[in-house]
Amino acid sequence: MVNDEIFHPAVTLEELPEGAMRCLTVAGREVLICRTREGVFALDNICTHAYARMHEGRLRGVRLICPLHGASFDVRDGRVLGAPATQPLARHAVRVIGGRVEIALAPAVTAQPERC
Repeated sequence: MVNDEIFHPAVTLEELPEGAMRCLTVAGREVLICRTREGVFALDNICTHAYARMHEGRLRGVRLICPLHGASFDVRDGRVLGAPATQPLARHAVRVIGGRVEIALAPAVTAQPERC
């Protein structure tokens, strides 16, 4: 089996304390990195409901809440936890090597965010 994931350096664990999130542009794509008690996770930064930037929302445990209409997502896998969103956020592979977080981008989704 061939692993063709390309990991990009993102932040250090020191720069991302537990309970924090940070928006970065990785290979031209907005990515949100979240650190919870359960680990470090990376998702697309744009809400699938109405094109809001998720880093302007709130992180409560593993629940990421959109700042625009309150849709919520699980940072561990991107699944929708609360309406009005119906589509999950794309999740990206994360690894931590020597205290540095690295991200491998998932394929870009071509579907447009839902509109109100």
